[in-house]
Amino acid sequence: MADTINYGSLMHAALRQLIVDVLQQVSKTGLPGNHHFFITFDTRHPGVELSASIRKRYPEEMTIVMQDWFDDLTVTGDRFSVTLNFGNSPEPLVIPFEAIRTFVDPSVEFGLRFDPHDEAEDFDADEAGEDEADAVAPGRADAEVVSLDQFRKH
Repeated sequence: MADTINYGSLMHAALRQLIVDVLQQVSKTGLPGNHHFFITFDTRHPGVELSASIRKRYPEEMTIVMQDWFDDLTVTGDRFSVTLNFGNSPEPLVIPFEAIRTFVDPSVEFGLRFDPHDEAEDFDADEAGEDEADAVAPGRADAEVVSLDQFRKH
């Protein structure tokens, strides 16, 4: 049994599950209203499948947009696949959820950012402001950070 609870790892798993749930819903019912996604991922991550021409154009990182035209969205436990249009050419992609660096839905100012460093590292509660996964709300400059130090038992 571990000496500590790895909150960082647990949080990552929960946030990635949120992406799984959203994409599963979209695969069944389509994108509702004005929702659309910008998904940035590490193209070097094991399990990422891209055509050779796409991989050559994006050797390290790529951002896809799921909005007006996408096809064959399939979500499995650890990855999703989708066909997108690149210059009037449909291209199938397979993206493991662990490869995702950002997931943003600008229609509702919602986003998640995952730091690319090793997510298995122990989370240090003293570094909560520099966490490895952040919920981001684009356009929200008025967000307030609240310190939990005042609630800790001494």
